[in-house]
Amino acid sequence: MKFLIPFSLATALIFPTAALAETAPENQASVPETLGFVEWVVMNDTGLRLKARLDTGAKTSSLHAVNVEGFKKDDQKWVKFQIPLADHKDQPSEGDIDHEEIILELERPVERTVLIKRKGAPSQRRYVVIMDFCISGTSHKTQFSLTDRGNFSYPVLLGRRFMRDDNILIDSADSFIATKECEYMSLEELVEEHQAKIIKANETT
Repeated sequence: MKFLIPFSLATALIFPTAALAETAPENQASVPETLGFVEWVVMNDTGLRLKARLDTGAKTSSLHAVNVEGFKKDDQKWVKFQIPLADHKDQPSEGDIDHEEIILELERPVERTVLIKRKGAPSQRRYVVIMDFCISGTSHKTQFSLTDRGNFSYPVLLGRRFMRDDNILIDSADSFIATKECEYMSLEELVEEHQAKIIKANETT
């Protein structure tokens, strides 16, 4: 069986992750925070922990997502998408549930769309949403383009917009140097807290 965990922006619960993480001040101090080129991030409204690559070569951050579909809600553009945990197995587990069984389903209002030009392949239009996340014990908010990053080592990429807005410098020679941690959930806690819907493995997700 697979667990399908649905979320919506209007009904998402607020978890200890968001409460315990400090909020990034609007006016950052003049001395920037230095982070490694790879760090842990936690998506605030789910407690999902992911590895993120901090990349100065990208302007907009991106998040691994599949089955991305736009729809209308209250005459506004929204998008629903899934994050299959089978594509990355960093979320701690107590051994009762396999990563292969977990799919997170989320909905967000569309901030904008971007057209990505790809060498040797057709251009691709992607949805961009705003999401809250925690890194180095501090909550941040930035734009994420939704794209299938299943073939990449890191499900999250943080780009220059986040670094500029939140006064971040990158140490390209080191990783996991954040001085603080963010609260996250185990697989079992994700299922329990979000009231997972159990579906058969051969059903369309």
